[in-house]
Amino acid sequence: MFDDKNIVATILKKPGAMLILQQVNEKLKEEKQRRQEFYESITEEDKAEFINGEIVYHSPVVKEHNDATGHLYKLIHTYVGLLKLGYVGIEKILTRFTRNDYEPDICYFNLEKSKGFKKGQMFFPVPDLAVEVLSKSKKAIKRDTETKFEDYELHGVSEYWLIDPREETVEQHVLKEGKYRLVMKSGEGTLHSYAITGFSIPVRAIFDEEANLAALRELLK
Repeated sequence: MFDDKNIVATILKKPGAMLILQQVNEKLKEEKQRRQEFYESITEEDKAEFINGEIVYHSPVVKEHNDATGHLYKLIHTYVGLLKLGYVGIEKILTRFTRNDYEPDICYFNLEKSKGFKKGQMFFPVPDLAVEVLSKSKKAIKRDTETKFEDYELHGVSEYWLIDPREETVEQHVLKEGKYRLVMKSGEGTLHSYAITGFSIPVRAIFDEEANLAALRELLK
């Protein structure tokens, strides 16, 4: 998990530590109010996140982003559904963390977490697997590879995949002893999930239509 001991130690060395803490608490109180306003303002039509005090609205995606998301979701959703392993969400599932709210491109919740999900539910817990498909935007890439990476790790998202639809590669990070470890970064080979028991697919099935259909047929056997 994120090690904040150095930050705490640095603040405690300051004569004005209590004043710093007071200022932080005031800012977080204001942020909490903005977060509540965010909840009250968003609709099902919005794709938006609340990150470090700011509302982030997402623009439409390009074809390769949509294709990669759709291909992977189809395979995960089919496998999880057939074996009744939990719940799989796509794009507009708002997951609530202690400070921030994210909408991963794809997310998976195990059976224990998902058994209480209900119709009309709009807010969801921290997922077991989060998948982000990278866009061209440098700011968006930074959010996915830094902010979300740190927050997912801190809150125990057991597996995090970063999909690059232009380079046609996948990065697989698995949580081990509170830290993400890079297990795989490739455009070839087989992707074995740690969060979804027994789920394995060819990496090419994320990017190639024919490979995707072949992988789907294997799952349905």
